[in-house]
Amino acid sequence: MRIFPSPATLPLSVYRDFVDMLFSMRLPIFGLGAVFVGVCILVGRELGSNFLLALGALGMLTTFLRLATLRAYSRARPVRDFDELRRWERRYAIGNYASAVLLALLNLVAIAAHYPLLHLITVSLVFGFGAGIVSRTSIRPKICVTSLLIATVPTVAALAWHPMQPHAMPLHAELFLIEAFIVAMITGLSLQTVAHLYRSAVEHHTARHDMAKLARTDALTGLSNRLLLRELFQDRAATAMRAKNLVALHFLDLDGFKAINDRYGHPAGDALLEQVARRLEGMVRSDDVVARLGGDEFVVLQVDLSDESEAELLARRIIREISKPYLVDDISMSVSVSVGIATAPKLGVELERLLSCADAALYRAKAGGKARALFCVEEDAAIANIAA
Repeated sequence: MRIFPSPATLPLSVYRDFVDMLFSMRLPIFGLGAVFVGVCILVGRELGSNFLLALGALGMLTTFLRLATLRAYSRARPVRDFDELRRWERRYAIGNYASAVLLALLNLVAIAAHYPLLHLITVSLVFGFGAGIVSRTSIRPKICVTSLLIATVPTVAALAWHPMQPHAMPLHAELFLIEAFIVAMITGLSLQTVAHLYRSAVEHHTARHDMAKLARTDALTGLSNRLLLRELFQDRAATAMRAKNLVALHFLDLDGFKAINDRYGHPAGDALLEQVARRLEGMVRSDDVVARLGGDEFVVLQVDLSDESEAELLARRIIREISKPYLVDDISMSVSVSVGIATAPKLGVELERLLSCADAALYRAKAGGKARALFCVEEDAAIANIAA
């Protein structure tokens, strides 16, 4: 496993989860910033160092900017593509690196002075920073490891350099070298922990999203199932209503599919259904939805229509394309499709009512000769009301 994996190796949903987690850490960032500023003021006054006081002011500014970035991300959510997520991740990384640099500078100045109690405070701050980023930021290993090394390597160097300054305290050199060794060892162990935590997080989140996908997709075709159709309908319909556009729900039922199953068997029927699904996906726009309700019943949710004629055009295209021959195990097979269409908001904005209306229109289309598309009319709507 690489220490610095590319975001492109992660599923988009998992990568979004990880970036969301980075930008949910307001309290740790505020807490670290407040402690850092307090330590800079304390050590700066004790050592008479204006540099450390200025460092504290930079720490306050950095904390404010990091919190503002978190707030901006919260307003921009949900972020839907890899490139935009990468840009936000880089912004977070810059803030994290800045905090690590400030922490390293604090230790370089504090450890240069022989004041063991102050050393204890500043080195403890490094330990706290390291533990925090390993536990919270290991989901993005590159940011985590780089920040950890920025903060700890200068601290280890300062601790190793300090024994070179002569001092009368017994075991002066030995104790500082031991402390440098301890910080270096803990840093090394933390790097191993980062790899383990990242691997565990990827496995956990990938499994969680896979389970969620299985619950919302049709196992045979990979299309949306009724549950996901309901969720997507609510979102798409609300967007269309705000824009004063129409939504069309096409209820599809294959004509002659039972004969395929009876003659060639269910495996051949399943293969044909998969081909039907791919053809339907190729006929719709990115915001439209194709779902399979079960058996040979499909639904196409067509959004952002200005007129019902657009729905009729799509339905005719569906009939034409679905009726073309299929090749399954070198055997040519043919089916046709009947379509019932219900539109919103004309017939309401509830999915179940639209499905019932479209189903009633579909029944009329099949009864009238199949391979036809009919809109739901008042009689169909009345039947749908009775069924409801």
